[in-house]
Amino acid sequence: MRDAAPQTIYLKDYTAFGWQVESVALHFTLDPHHTRVRSRITFSPDPKAPAQPFFLHGEALKLISAKIDDQNVDVTLTPDGLTCPVPDVPFVWETEVEIDPAGNTALEGLYMSNGMYCTQCEAEGFRKITYYPDRPDVMSVFTVAIDGPHPILLSNGNPVSTTEHHAEWHDPWPKPAYLFALVAGDLIAHEGQFTTRSGRDVALNLHVRPGDEGKCAFGMQALKDSMKWDEDVYGREYDLDLFNIVAVDDFNMGAMENKGLNIFNSSAVLASQATSTDTNFERIEAIIAHEYFHNWTGNRITCRDWFQLCLKEGLTVFRDSQFTADMRSEPVKRIEDVIDLRGRQFAEDQGPLAHPVRPESFQEINNFYTATVYEKGAEVIRMLKTLVGDQAYSNAVTLYFDRHDGQACTIEDWLRVFEDTTGRDLTQFKRWYSQAGTPRVSVFEAWNGSTYTLTFRQNLTSSTTTPKPLPQVIPIATGLIGPHGREVAPTRILEMTETTQSFTFEGLDARPTPSILRGFSAPVVLEHDMSEDARAHLLAHDTDSFNRWEAGRTLARNTLMDMMLKGTRPNPAYLSGIRAVVTDDTLDPAYRRLMMALPGQADLATALADKGHTPEPDIIHAALEMMRDAMAKKLSDFLPALYAANQVTAPYQPDAQQSGQRALGNAALSLLTRSDDGAQAKAQYDSADNMTQQLAALANLIRTGRGDAAVQAFEAQWKDDRLVMDKWFGLQVIEADPEDAHEIAAALTGHPDFNWKNPNRFRAVFGSLAVNHAGFHHASGAGYRLLADWLIKLDPVNPQTTARMCSAFQTWKRYDAERQALIKAEVARILDTPDLSRDTTEMLTRIAAA
Repeated sequence: MRDAAPQTIYLKDYTAFGWQVESVALHFTLDPHHTRVRSRITFSPDPKAPAQPFFLHGEALKLISAKIDDQNVDVTLTPDGLTCPVPDVPFVWETEVEIDPAGNTALEGLYMSNGMYCTQCEAEGFRKITYYPDRPDVMSVFTVAIDGPHPILLSNGNPVSTTEHHAEWHDPWPKPAYLFALVAGDLIAHEGQFTTRSGRDVALNLHVRPGDEGKCAFGMQALKDSMKWDEDVYGREYDLDLFNIVAVDDFNMGAMENKGLNIFNSSAVLASQATSTDTNFERIEAIIAHEYFHNWTGNRITCRDWFQLCLKEGLTVFRDSQFTADMRSEPVKRIEDVIDLRGRQFAEDQGPLAHPVRPESFQEINNFYTATVYEKGAEVIRMLKTLVGDQAYSNAVTLYFDRHDGQACTIEDWLRVFEDTTGRDLTQFKRWYSQAGTPRVSVFEAWNGSTYTLTFRQNLTSSTTTPKPLPQVIPIATGLIGPHGREVAPTRILEMTETTQSFTFEGLDARPTPSILRGFSAPVVLEHDMSEDARAHLLAHDTDSFNRWEAGRTLARNTLMDMMLKGTRPNPAYLSGIRAVVTDDTLDPAYRRLMMALPGQADLATALADKGHTPEPDIIHAALEMMRDAMAKKLSDFLPALYAANQVTAPYQPDAQQSGQRALGNAALSLLTRSDDGAQAKAQYDSADNMTQQLAALANLIRTGRGDAAVQAFEAQWKDDRLVMDKWFGLQVIEADPEDAHEIAAALTGHPDFNWKNPNRFRAVFGSLAVNHAGFHHASGAGYRLLADWLIKLDPVNPQTTARMCSAFQTWKRYDAERQALIKAEVARILDTPDLSRDTTEMLTRIAAA
């Protein structure tokens, strides 16, 4: 029988906890199935909080004893916690519980990964460790003792004492329970050291399993770079004597920012030339920075309640984006971020899973670790910085740190520091946090001989969560390009606050071409009826790197739309424009690579749906293949030279310059493969000395249908490396012909190394199937059935991963009636599964209600 209907929790119902937690002492006696956890917690009544019963969260705990001030007490147990009478004066609460880490397949709380104990407590995992007020606004100082037969015993903060099979840790900084961490196992430490700007020495350790020692150097350097960048740019210095990172194979997320003890999915920290691609290296660098930056934006200052999740995540995503832009290429990073935002967050906004950046309600908080909270949350902060300027932003953030250090805060606290430092009223800007959906902005031009006028209109669309949307503040960065390609008006921030608003540019000699929304200054859909010639003019001359790319991207999208809807051939003007960019060796190789890339299948499906057309996955796939053939033909005389010029001969480095060259060279290889039947890809595969080149060659061989031997050779070479094998599983599905994708995915689930309980391996197969758009949406519905079968199997083992994978079904309403019926049937079949988790029930109920 399924769990009781999930309870809806509302932001408006927030009530402070009735007691303060003065201190927490925990003692763990580790055992795979019978770990004992003793807690000693000092509570004192909070006179400012409303009267309420004393309630502590707790799930899947076996209560051994409970005491108040050393006296046994009777408690009332419920499935989600306990209650009992308590004195109205300070008291000491003590419990002993027993838990089963080895049986904890949900990977929340304390669990085991290949014999290693580890924790994941965000958002509500600590309640699976002991009874506690498991909410982010309850902050306290923790002292932790661990007994276990393991050489490494770790927890938060600084070590107090360590003897054989025993360790004690103390974290002097108050924190909520979601930041608690414990690790115990047979681990090897890759050591480092960092001296803060005030002269304190901090010991750094990256703990890994034996055999992974050679994959630590890059992660360690990324950590040091992050620490220095946070000092230089934000003035934030690290505040403990020790910083530990641990690599864990079984982890639902990328990483976790626990105070002083960051726990990472192995894929987000382990890297080497032989086993990791350039994309892996950049991702690792960004995730390490993200989790380290949380030390201040998330740990020292946390969120009052989970509705404020965007407070810590949006700000930290913005900070890690700044870091990557500084470490690599700002234009390339910005373009990549927007591609990701449009691909994931815009789709979320347009479907049944839409919600505001700060939701008003939720049933299962794990389902709100979304692109809207993270990526759109970061875009809102980027807009705020754009509106107030760099110096005012710096002043406000410094005030935020000074005013709220050690506190659990809200979006109102965050915005107030900007109001106090700038004098601006941010009441209207706050709507970005409360209104769901992607604003659509229409643009109209007028020219009278010397004055040029741009008129913008916000098209406000109601939704379930925002039935009466109001105009939002939209910073529109705009420049003007003259008819001869010269910039005649530099970037100006047009601050739109009304539903309809006009802005004028005077003193012009000729009608310009507008470059609107430079740098993607706001997360909106711009609706501008611009001619193809005007877009080609921007592609050739725009001084804003983002908008130059955007012009090419829009030309490509429009050309592909015409091909799909009108049966036309690829636009020669677009192909000529791309050739001009690709052959311009004064441009950054990574930027040229982005200019060559076409919109993805899901992107085109969204564009078709936006125009009122029903996307046909097979037709989308065919149009993209035709376009790539046309690009290969247009560049055929140049591709060999482009490929040769971007073969890096210097010793391998995963830096921006070399990564950009390899990316451009592999883009050339992809087009060359269309005419040489995979000959160059085979040569590259055979000679590759790094994973970037090897994997790119393998992908091309699979696409040509000549990859069988290389697929087998790759498996034989890397069968003992779990992270590389994740690539092997995923690549075969992503690059499969759409007709075969579901069959290949199904066959891979029968492979001896398909460990479906490992989130990385499960995502490698089924996340890749969802990415293979035409394959997943095969008219037979086989892709839908296969995914549903495995989600039903996974849900009782790992509800979090199951629920997140359900998002593959969220766009079902855009497709034809036959596909809609097939998806609805699979969603209903999953929902009819007995004992379906709260996580999955909520996700699929929202999707089905679209």
